[in-house]
Amino acid sequence: MLRWPIAQRAARLQARNVNHIKSSSHFLLRQGLRSLFATNANRGPPTPDHDIYVSASSDPYFNLTFEDWLFRHSPASSPLLFIYRDSPCVVIGRNQNPWTEVNFTALRDGTPFLRRRSGGGTVYHDLGNTNFSIHLPRTSFDRHATGRLVLRAVRSLGIDARLNERNDICVGPDKVSGSAYKIVNKRAYHHGTMLISTELDTLGDVLRPQKENIQTKGVGSVRSPVCNLQRFDSSLTHEQFTAAVVKQFCEEYGINSKPCIVHDTEDVKNFDYIQKGMAELSTWDWAFGQTPEFTHTLNEAFLWGSVTAEIRSKHGVISNLSVRVTDAHIPTAAIDSLSEFSRTFYQGKKYGFLPEVDDAELRTNCDQPTHVEGIELMREVYRWLQQAINIR
Repeated sequence: MLRWPIAQRAARLQARNVNHIKSSSHFLLRQGLRSLFATNANRGPPTPDHDIYVSASSDPYFNLTFEDWLFRHSPASSPLLFIYRDSPCVVIGRNQNPWTEVNFTALRDGTPFLRRRSGGGTVYHDLGNTNFSIHLPRTSFDRHATGRLVLRAVRSLGIDARLNERNDICVGPDKVSGSAYKIVNKRAYHHGTMLISTELDTLGDVLRPQKENIQTKGVGSVRSPVCNLQRFDSSLTHEQFTAAVVKQFCEEYGINSKPCIVHDTEDVKNFDYIQKGMAELSTWDWAFGQTPEFTHTLNEAFLWGSVTAEIRSKHGVISNLSVRVTDAHIPTAAIDSLSEFSRTFYQGKKYGFLPEVDDAELRTNCDQPTHVEGIELMREVYRWLQQAINIR
């Protein structure tokens, strides 16, 4: 059974990325982009005094946190570009319900799930996907203008792309890039994905949720057919796309400086804002506790009757659970015990993380006298719900 040690997963992910982190910036230079990138890489505590940053890390916890730090601390009046790639992970929007977006069963190999700090839909990241983030003063922010900037970059690579009505970049009928946005008092950003050589089968698996009959107040993703840019140019690389976006960004905003390569060294990760931000992304309170209110209705046929359970959850915690039994072949007193038990016992428990319980705990938490048959019903229903909603 898959538990939720997010911090442990993050640590394993970080260890797995060490070799990639060490080689990434060297690979950029070997690809003939030496003149594009600054020779001074950012290895110490970060400073928000560059116009363009390219991450040499593939740790999603680091990259999402560094992006947020840039957004909060870079000069409000200056354009800024950040480009990065992540090792395999699923990233949902700030206001989304993970249980309607993510196939957690497909994440059993340890692929992490993160909630980002911006809106938009759920995406799959891997090293075949490049993420771009364009930060601007709020007064001059135009999502269509930034979308056209990235579109020009793709077209400069010889690919006949277009923007659709949702500001996604498409080639033919298929989407190659989706976007999300964040706007605060004086600052805004447009960030998005660019599918270059992503494992599309894996993307399809992990973004195919298994839960049904959930009514949520969260923002749902818009599902679209997707493809990779390498379908149209098999030699296209992350480095070439990065160079094209940097070129268009510099031309659009009159920038002459070279990008700064960012390394997730211990000095950088121990920087207070980065350290706290990475830790927060790993917590249950952020990943699941931010889930908007939702209702999940489940049905199951037992030998003794059919049960409909309606679970109400807010901020990832069960606020109410009611059961209705039909076609029953058991005494009314047992059904009453089950209903009363369900009304009180589940309150306050984390949806998706129902713990193991024994008969003594079931009996202790039953407010009215019951008997062996009633305890058996409670146990059967509880284990059914564990199986139905728990992350495994």
